[in-house]
Amino acid sequence: MVTPSNPGPGRPCTGPLDGIRVLDLTSVVLGPMATQVLADLGADVIKIEGPEGDMMRANGVSQHAGMSSIYLALNRNKRSIVLDLKSEEGAQALRRLIAQSDVLVHNMRVAAIERLGFGYDAVAQLNPRLVYCMATGFGQDGPHADKPAFDDIIQAGCGLVDINTLGGDRPEYVPSLIADKTTGLVLANAVLAALLHRERHGVSQCVEVPMLETMASFVLVEHMGGMAFEGATQGAGYARLLHGGRRPLRTRDGWICALPYTDRHWRSFFRAIGRQDIGDELHIEDKARRNANIRQLYQHMAEIIPERPTAEWIALFERLDIPVTPIHRLDDLPQHPHLEAVGLFQQTRHPTEGTLREIRPTTRFSATPLSLRRHAPVLGENTAEVLHEAGFTPGEIARVVAAPGATA
Repeated sequence: MVTPSNPGPGRPCTGPLDGIRVLDLTSVVLGPMATQVLADLGADVIKIEGPEGDMMRANGVSQHAGMSSIYLALNRNKRSIVLDLKSEEGAQALRRLIAQSDVLVHNMRVAAIERLGFGYDAVAQLNPRLVYCMATGFGQDGPHADKPAFDDIIQAGCGLVDINTLGGDRPEYVPSLIADKTTGLVLANAVLAALLHRERHGVSQCVEVPMLETMASFVLVEHMGGMAFEGATQGAGYARLLHGGRRPLRTRDGWICALPYTDRHWRSFFRAIGRQDIGDELHIEDKARRNANIRQLYQHMAEIIPERPTAEWIALFERLDIPVTPIHRLDDLPQHPHLEAVGLFQQTRHPTEGTLREIRPTTRFSATPLSLRRHAPVLGENTAEVLHEAGFTPGEIARVVAAPGATA
């Protein structure tokens, strides 16, 4: 069982960002996803929470108040301090931390953080080398700049709900916080790029990652379609995905996902089941004609696959080197043969939550390996520790902790 440690002075390098300090003023999912990437990469991420804590502490499955499954999944490898930024003690403490840090990340509305006195211009005066990165719902140069944004709103606004509705009788969200998580990964990349630029050129900057623009760009990679060309008669959308008939396939005793993709795949599949006539009829040797007939090809598959059990089809497709997998339920993922073999799920010991199943960082570095080195912190768990490291005297720490609602 892994027991995340709290490395102290002289600790070995724990990732390529070891030595980088990140002030994390984010909450919910988007921002914490981004800062967890930075934390996993070795940065010292200090999660700064108000007295009420990150609202995601209450969402998901909980054994104890404030330590939900979603919060635990997004906040490993971080330290938590509580600062009431509406109090002078809390605001002054943050100013002193800013002066000693490399990165500040937030996902507040710009007007709100400006009112608190921590907009980019004010922060740049405190630390000209600080990378200041903000996640916004909508780009600040557009008419929706001040609108509130959550995952559902962005899914609907970027076209994702539209493409997920085809074939149904009503619009549907993707049942994953995909806009938050995707934008969070882009946000982490933006921080890394800005840090690299600072190291090369000595120039810091303000970086904005807007959700709507990020997700519209993400969705339209394959779905620009005819919109890419002036005067085109075709509209947006990648027909092969939207209308091509790709769906999970029912076997005699379950479901699989199988994807013949190349002409070799299709030839070997129809040959193996003795149905070369289908391949000949639908011209699988000619890529353009095959693509034109793709719906009929997948329809034939859907009619043939129920004839045999799942295990038989898996064995056949693997022998033919055609991509295939059974449909795995969420609850079964810890027993997925590949994920189990690579140790994706690890048991850890949390001081308040007991034994946890956690997901390790997935990227592998040969010289600076990543690890589950810290547990997701209880609200304010590291307040006194972080302030002491920053040079606060015991009296100053006491005044910060005594500010309204603050926690040591």
